[in-house]
Amino acid sequence: MTAEPWLVVVDAQRVFADPASPWCAPRFAGTVEPIHRLVAQHGDRVVQTRWVPPHVKHGSWVPYFEQFPFADREPHDPLFELVEEIEGLHLPHTVTEPTFGKWGPQLRGVVGHDAHLVLAGVATDCCVLSTALAAADAGCLVEVVADACAGSSDEAHERALEAMRLYAPQILVR
Repeated sequence: MTAEPWLVVVDAQRVFADPASPWCAPRFAGTVEPIHRLVAQHGDRVVQTRWVPPHVKHGSWVPYFEQFPFADREPHDPLFELVEEIEGLHLPHTVTEPTFGKWGPQLRGVVGHDAHLVLAGVATDCCVLSTALAAADAGCLVEVVADACAGSSDEAHERALEAMRLYAPQILVR
């Protein structure tokens, strides 16, 4: 296992920060300072991720976008840009995926197999949870920094943290 951890800032995008967005994580703004602190601690071992809609809707994505048509846009739509507070950090690596979970060939290509990941970002109850479970299942040690994450609601955030605590010692919530 890698001795040095990698920080993964999950989906710090406008679609999750804008109070007018149906997907706004109400406590998103509260994650910015803890994320800045974590970025300073991890140097160039930082990856930011972005969620974008799949180009071709198939399988379960068809009814998903029927339920959330506002998000059926081109991947380069401003709604999917990183928020200025994170974009301005000029982080060294970006992984863009049309999936909730960001663990896959792109992220693995940056951090390596069996990496030690530190997760921050949004939404705790969707993309952070999906990334944590897949990475742990693949053999990574995952730390989730609770105060650097925000959920779709406070209740959903806490439920997701509790679910991830069930995976100790592969997933640690701090």
